[in-house]
Amino acid sequence: MDPVIIETATVAMATFFATIGPLDVAAVYAALTATETPKRRRRMAIRGTLIATGILVLFALVGELLLIGLGISLAALRTGGGILLLLIGIDMVFARTSGSTSTTEEEEIEAMGKRDIAVFPLATPLIAGPGAMGAVILLMANSEGNLILQATVVASLLVIILLTFIMLLLASRIQQLFGVTGMHVVTRIFGVLLSALAVQFIFDGIAQSGLLSGG
Repeated sequence: MDPVIIETATVAMATFFATIGPLDVAAVYAALTATETPKRRRRMAIRGTLIATGILVLFALVGELLLIGLGISLAALRTGGGILLLLIGIDMVFARTSGSTSTTEEEEIEAMGKRDIAVFPLATPLIAGPGAMGAVILLMANSEGNLILQATVVASLLVIILLTFIMLLLASRIQQLFGVTGMHVVTRIFGVLLSALAVQFIFDGIAQSGLLSGG
């Protein structure tokens, strides 16, 4: 297989795993649906995952057109997106929650009063949050029109969403298996990887902008 495709898939899956955070989503989902029947929990997991998939795939397909319409260059997207991902990565390393990858305190209070959390907060912002939306646009634009690489990014996104769905179905067991400490360890590892990728995006964006060369 083409090394470029393998690299694209690896970067995309690591980025989506970090920005979506399947373990964190499963933990919040387990807490919010603790009193629900298994059937309702399964139904909400299916609906929430499908809605989130639709949102993220839509951003993957039209995100670059939106950027063109707003006059945002790829260099600016790489730099700005890199900064956003770096902030998320830093929060992950220090095991802090962020509005880009999780719900805020106010959103959690509202969610606790809902019977059906499939759309909010499960689909968005837990799965299809600002971090994941920004990441999918950045990775698609980074493919520079190569249809094979763009298909690789979308396929990687679907793999992570499928993993998230499986974790939702097994949310209670996963929480018991890993515990809070174990889940934080996994989060910190991916936080370090995401931070490194984010810095590379920033470097690439600055280099492409021509600021350093005066171009």
